[in-house]
Amino acid sequence: MSEEIFDVVNERDEVVDQQPRSEVHRRQLLHRAVHVLVFNRKGELLLQKRSMRKDCFPGTWDSSASGHLDRGESYDACAVRELREEIGLHAGQTPERLFKIGACPETGFEFVWVYRCESEGPFILQPEEVDEARWFGPEEIQRWIADRPQEFASAFPLIWGKL
Repeated sequence: MSEEIFDVVNERDEVVDQQPRSEVHRRQLLHRAVHVLVFNRKGELLLQKRSMRKDCFPGTWDSSASGHLDRGESYDACAVRELREEIGLHAGQTPERLFKIGACPETGFEFVWVYRCESEGPFILQPEEVDEARWFGPEEIQRWIADRPQEFASAFPLIWGKL
Protein backbone atom coordinates (compact mmCIF):
# COMPACT_ATOMS: atom_id res chain seq x y z
CA MET A 1 0.00 0.00 0.00
CA SER A 2 1.42 3.39 -0.96
CA GLU A 3 1.97 6.07 1.63
CA GLU A 4 -0.60 8.83 2.02
CA ILE A 5 0.27 12.19 0.47
CA PHE A 6 -0.74 15.31 2.42
CA ASP A 7 -1.04 18.92 1.39
CA VAL A 8 1.62 20.97 3.15
CA VAL A 9 0.37 24.46 4.04
CA ASN A 10 1.86 27.77 5.12
CA GLU A 11 0.98 29.75 8.25
CA ARG A 12 -2.17 31.04 6.48
CA ASP A 13 -3.36 27.47 5.75
CA GLU A 14 -2.64 27.86 2.03
CA VAL A 15 -1.35 24.81 0.15
CA VAL A 16 2.32 25.22 -0.80
CA ASP A 17 3.46 21.62 -1.42
CA GLN A 18 2.58 17.93 -1.14
CA GLN A 19 4.65 15.44 0.84
CA PRO A 20 4.34 11.84 2.10
CA ARG A 21 2.79 11.43 5.55
CA SER A 22 6.05 10.22 7.12
CA GLU A 23 7.96 13.23 5.84
CA VAL A 24 5.27 15.69 6.99
CA HIS A 25 5.35 14.25 10.50
CA ARG A 26 9.15 13.82 10.67
CA ARG A 27 9.79 17.42 9.60
CA GLN A 28 6.80 18.84 11.54
CA LEU A 29 5.44 20.49 8.41
CA LEU A 30 2.14 22.36 8.69
CA HIS A 31 -0.78 20.32 7.36
CA ARG A 32 -4.53 19.81 7.84
CA ALA A 33 -6.88 17.62 9.88
CA VAL A 34 -10.42 17.42 11.21
CA HIS A 35 -11.94 16.33 14.52
CA VAL A 36 -15.61 15.40 14.70
CA LEU A 37 -17.46 15.29 18.02
CA VAL A 38 -20.50 12.99 18.03
CA PHE A 39 -23.02 13.69 20.78
CA ASN A 40 -26.11 11.66 21.67
CA ARG A 41 -29.52 13.00 22.75
CA LYS A 42 -28.44 12.92 26.40
CA GLY A 43 -25.54 15.28 25.67
CA GLU A 44 -22.89 12.60 26.08
CA LEU A 45 -19.85 12.61 23.81
CA LEU A 46 -18.62 9.50 22.00
CA LEU A 47 -14.88 9.17 22.58
CA GLN A 48 -12.71 6.69 20.76
CA LYS A 49 -9.69 4.89 22.12
CA ARG A 50 -7.09 5.00 19.38
CA SER A 51 -5.77 1.70 18.13
CA MET A 52 -2.43 0.52 19.47
CA ARG A 53 -1.40 0.26 15.79
CA LYS A 54 -1.55 4.05 15.32
CA ASP A 55 1.76 5.84 14.75
CA CYS A 56 0.69 8.86 16.81
CA PHE A 57 -0.83 8.60 20.29
CA PRO A 58 -1.62 4.86 20.24
CA GLY A 59 -4.00 3.70 22.96
CA THR A 60 -5.10 7.21 23.99
CA TRP A 61 -8.61 8.64 24.02
CA ASP A 62 -9.60 11.11 21.33
CA SER A 63 -12.46 12.80 19.50
CA SER A 64 -15.22 10.61 18.08
CA ALA A 65 -13.52 10.66 14.67
CA SER A 66 -10.47 12.50 13.41
CA GLY A 67 -7.96 12.38 10.64
CA HIS A 68 -5.79 14.09 8.08
CA LEU A 69 -7.09 15.62 4.89
CA ASP A 70 -5.96 13.78 1.80
CA ARG A 71 -4.17 15.75 -0.89
CA GLY A 72 -6.70 18.10 -2.50
CA GLU A 73 -9.51 17.19 -0.07
CA SER A 74 -11.68 19.82 1.64
CA TYR A 75 -12.16 19.96 5.40
CA ASP A 76 -15.89 19.23 5.01
CA ALA A 77 -15.33 16.18 2.78
CA CYS A 78 -12.74 14.85 5.21
CA ALA A 79 -15.13 15.17 8.17
CA VAL A 80 -17.75 13.08 6.36
CA ARG A 81 -15.12 10.52 5.26
CA GLU A 82 -13.56 10.13 8.71
CA LEU A 83 -16.96 9.51 10.34
CA ARG A 84 -17.61 6.76 7.81
CA GLU A 85 -14.13 5.22 7.91
CA GLU A 86 -13.45 5.26 11.65
CA ILE A 87 -16.84 4.66 13.27
CA GLY A 88 -19.08 3.60 10.37
CA LEU A 89 -21.35 6.63 10.62
CA HIS A 90 -22.78 7.67 7.25
CA ALA A 91 -23.55 11.37 7.67
CA GLY A 92 -26.41 12.56 5.52
CA GLN A 93 -24.86 16.02 5.48
CA THR A 94 -21.69 17.76 6.52
CA PRO A 95 -21.49 18.03 10.32
CA GLU A 96 -21.78 21.48 11.88
CA ARG A 97 -18.51 23.43 11.88
CA LEU A 98 -17.69 24.65 15.40
CA PHE A 99 -14.27 26.33 15.23
CA LYS A 100 -10.81 26.16 13.73
CA ILE A 101 -7.58 25.71 15.67
CA GLY A 102 -4.30 27.00 14.32
CA ALA A 103 -1.39 24.65 13.78
CA CYS A 104 0.58 24.13 16.99
CA PRO A 105 2.55 21.41 18.77
CA GLU A 106 -0.59 20.09 20.54
CA THR A 107 -2.30 19.45 17.19
CA GLY A 108 0.83 17.90 15.66
CA PHE A 109 1.31 21.04 13.53
CA GLU A 110 -2.12 20.59 11.97
CA PHE A 111 -4.70 23.24 11.22
CA VAL A 112 -7.83 21.61 12.62
CA TRP A 113 -11.48 22.26 11.90
CA VAL A 114 -13.66 20.88 14.69
CA TYR A 115 -17.14 19.63 13.81
CA ARG A 116 -20.18 18.49 15.76
CA CYS A 117 -23.01 16.11 14.95
CA GLU A 118 -25.61 14.06 16.76
CA SER A 119 -26.14 10.32 16.49
CA GLU A 120 -27.22 7.42 18.62
CA GLY A 121 -25.34 4.93 16.43
CA PRO A 122 -25.01 2.09 15.83
CA PHE A 123 -21.31 2.45 15.16
CA ILE A 124 -19.01 0.07 13.32
CA LEU A 125 -15.48 0.63 14.54
CA GLN A 126 -12.58 0.27 12.11
CA PRO A 127 -10.13 -1.95 14.05
CA GLU A 128 -7.05 -0.49 12.34
CA GLU A 129 -8.05 2.94 13.71
CA VAL A 130 -10.14 2.42 16.85
CA ASP A 131 -9.87 -0.09 19.72
CA GLU A 132 -13.11 0.97 21.41
CA ALA A 133 -15.63 3.80 21.68
CA ARG A 134 -17.80 4.82 24.63
CA TRP A 135 -20.16 7.58 25.69
CA PHE A 136 -19.01 10.01 28.40
CA GLY A 137 -20.80 12.90 30.09
CA PRO A 138 -19.23 16.38 29.95
CA GLU A 139 -18.49 16.50 33.69
CA GLU A 140 -16.79 13.10 33.56
CA ILE A 141 -14.61 14.24 30.63
CA GLN A 142 -13.71 17.47 32.43
CA ARG A 143 -12.59 15.58 35.57
CA TRP A 144 -10.74 12.97 33.53
CA ILE A 145 -8.74 15.58 31.60
CA ALA A 146 -7.91 17.41 34.85
CA ASP A 147 -6.80 14.23 36.62
CA ARG A 148 -5.16 12.21 33.82
CA PRO A 149 -4.45 14.35 30.74
CA GLN A 150 -1.83 11.85 29.54
CA GLU A 151 -4.64 9.40 28.69
CA PHE A 152 -5.71 11.66 25.79
CA ALA A 153 -4.23 12.42 22.39
CA SER A 154 -2.73 15.90 22.80
CA ALA A 155 -5.23 17.76 20.60
CA PHE A 156 -8.33 16.58 22.47
CA PRO A 157 -7.86 18.56 25.73
CA LEU A 158 -7.19 21.66 23.61
CA ILE A 159 -10.41 21.06 21.66
CA TRP A 160 -12.42 20.28 24.80
CA GLY A 161 -11.20 23.48 26.43
CA LYS A 162 -12.63 25.53 23.55
CA LEU A 163 -16.14 24.02 23.68
